[in-house]
Amino acid sequence: MVAVESRSTAKTVVTATINGDEVQFLAEPRQTLLECLRDVVGLTGTKEGCSDGNCGACNVVMNGHLVNSCLVLGVEAEGATVTTIEGISPSGELHPLQKAFLEEAALQCGICTPGFIVSASELLKANAHPTEDQVRFWLAGNLCRCTGYDKIVRAVLHAAEMMHPSASH
Repeated sequence: MVAVESRSTAKTVVTATINGDEVQFLAEPRQTLLECLRDVVGLTGTKEGCSDGNCGACNVVMNGHLVNSCLVLGVEAEGATVTTIEGISPSGELHPLQKAFLEEAALQCGICTPGFIVSASELLKANAHPTEDQVRFWLAGNLCRCTGYDKIVRAVLHAAEMMHPSASH
């Protein structure tokens, strides 16, 4: 008989600014940022879709860059600024993207929706009036298994118009 010794995994205290608030949490070295956000911090809006960086459901903004939180270790968030779907509209009212997704029926099961909204919010920060092709290119890293992408693209274009009305109207 072989005795197997159980190793306890040391946890690291991580301090990050999440959705505008300084947060401290304990992270195991192997835990992803996605796991830490959902299971430790309690922000369950960010969804797990694939766990290998292919679907975009877990997209968050970290230090100004769109990242798949399933590919970032929680300990890497030390000192970082992170925005999740919960931080997209800190006022408590729906963000124009959220309103547009509802108005355009651009969601079904909801697993991919937070990732699409976080991604689209970064697009609209970079380009207030994107074309349809630019929206499709930007959102190419986000997958939806329930619906086609036309309603999602229309929702992003609608939100852009709500946020920055064009001078032609």
